[in-house]
Amino acid sequence: MESRQQQKVHTKPVKKLDNDFVRSSESYMRERQLAQRLRILARRRIAVLLTLGLVGCLCATFMLMNQKSRLAEKQELKAAAEQRLAEVQNQQELLNLQITKLEDDEYIAKLARKEYFLSEEGEIIFTIPTEGEGKKAEKAN
Repeated sequence: MESRQQQKVHTKPVKKLDNDFVRSSESYMRERQLAQRLRILARRRIAVLLTLGLVGCLCATFMLMNQKSRLAEKQELKAAAEQRLAEVQNQQELLNLQITKLEDDEYIAKLARKEYFLSEEGEIIFTIPTEGEGKKAEKAN
């Protein structure tokens, strides 16, 4: 019989005490669980924000490196273009100088005498071979 009574005792639902201590401990446990959930959510938010920040930093670093390499390429192209510009300006100055000289009749006459072996009346033109031409003639003989 005792075993039946014991079984009945164990099968009866346990009634909770309804006093201030129990109510305060239950509210304390609820507050503690809520605080723990809030801490977990805060950690998750921080993890997400840190991940997004890291991704943003990586993207910004990649873009910065890409722009830096493109800038270096552009500067090399600019330096090459400036060098070419200097060469062309130098050549233009030489051509302008030659144009100025070609406007002078005396220069044209001197150039014609030199290049085309023309002479003024009573002038005799002697051609002196340069070192390279003299050596070629000696080797041919």
